[in-house]
Amino acid sequence: MKVLLVDDSKTMRNIQRGILTQLGYQEIEEAVDGLDALSKVGAFEPDLLLVDWNMPNMDGLTFVKQYRESGRKAPIIMVTTEAEKMRVVEAIKAGVNNYVVKPFTPDVLSERIKETLTRTAA
Repeated sequence: MKVLLVDDSKTMRNIQRGILTQLGYQEIEEAVDGLDALSKVGAFEPDLLLVDWNMPNMDGLTFVKQYRESGRKAPIIMVTTEAEKMRVVEAIKAGVNNYVVKPFTPDVLSERIKETLTRTAA
């Protein structure tokens, strides 16, 4: 399974990569913002995306909208500090499948990934 990590924080991408590797995921690509992610999704074709909300150049929500408008269906988990209910609803309307609020534990991220993959496979 291919996973795309989209976050402007190298530290956060490293944390997520570590958790994914522990879960057995090996094909992991990284993007530093929404524009970078858009340039990579075509060639990489991820099966799952972990996307930060607040990034320079193109934020996560704008990326999610453009990704979905292009007809792509891979599940997206928004990984962000934005915990306000209105923001969560906004993200889900844009096409996000699940939500993880930073800071998170490896168990929480692992659980959200499993939940999301189970739900979207059905």
